[in-house]
Amino acid sequence: MTARVPSSSAASAASQSPPPPDAAATTAASAEPAPASAPASAAAAAARPLRVLIVDDEPLARARLRELLADDPDVEVIAEYANGADAVAGIPRDAPDLVLLDIQMPELDGFAVVRAVGPERMPAVVFVTASDAHAVRAFEVHAVDYVLKPVDRDRLIEAVRRAKHRIAGAGAGTAGDQEVRDRLARLIAEVSAAVASGAGAPRAGTGRLAVKSDGRVLFVRTSDVDWIEAMDNYVRLHAGRDVHVMRETLSHLEERLPRGTFLRIHRSTIVNVERIREVQPWFAGDYVLILTDGTKLTTGRRYRAAVQALLERPL
Repeated sequence: MTARVPSSSAASAASQSPPPPDAAATTAASAEPAPASAPASAAAAAARPLRVLIVDDEPLARARLRELLADDPDVEVIAEYANGADAVAGIPRDAPDLVLLDIQMPELDGFAVVRAVGPERMPAVVFVTASDAHAVRAFEVHAVDYVLKPVDRDRLIEAVRRAKHRIAGAGAGTAGDQEVRDRLARLIAEVSAAVASGAGAPRAGTGRLAVKSDGRVLFVRTSDVDWIEAMDNYVRLHAGRDVHVMRETLSHLEERLPRGTFLRIHRSTIVNVERIREVQPWFAGDYVLILTDGTKLTTGRRYRAAVQALLERPL
């Protein structure tokens, strides 16, 4: 699903009438654009609200970012995208000043979005990520800005403030602008190399999850969890006959689970692959997973490739 918000500047441009006939000399003169200096371009950008584009597959996460930005009169959220593919198509078209880019998205993650658009063509970026030690280290090494989920208001405001400062002081083509793009390119190159070598693939995850219940904290072993479902801004852990409720988004929890043991099969479902007893074809290329206790879970189109990879995995 793609949510887009048209910019006010586009509407005002459409409402302008063509120049009158006696302005032919002016029109002819303007047909040959004078080269604008980079500082002038940066000053022009600073004179209008910062055009921000939000990319995150979680509706609640996008709503949180919108809410935190709403109080800043110098920020205009011009569009939102719920997946990487739409973002790759929309970023050149919408021409934002700043992209708030989630990293953990199915099929095309945040790094893949930058790779597809091209670091040299990307606007300013603030990455949004769940706690990921490898990614955070890479961000800090390459001086690329990021905020951690759940997003803190002050941290986001500071990241946006720094972005405004960089955009105002580093116009397109300047040394400062090139330095930012070079840092981004080095980050993407490092992440790509890590993935290719397998260094970024393993994720040990946590062995236990802390669940608050009736004033106490109950520790649930991840190995005891059969499957997990999203429920607004909560998740439900199904462990045998027990169901535990945690206040956490599914994407955030996914980052804490052991990769290879848990698989996201739907925007609202994660399953322990050790509990899958049978896989049956379903409509339009999707599948129904039948667990050892008889529970039936339907896969989603966006996660079809992950399920197919599971079927091809050596036993």
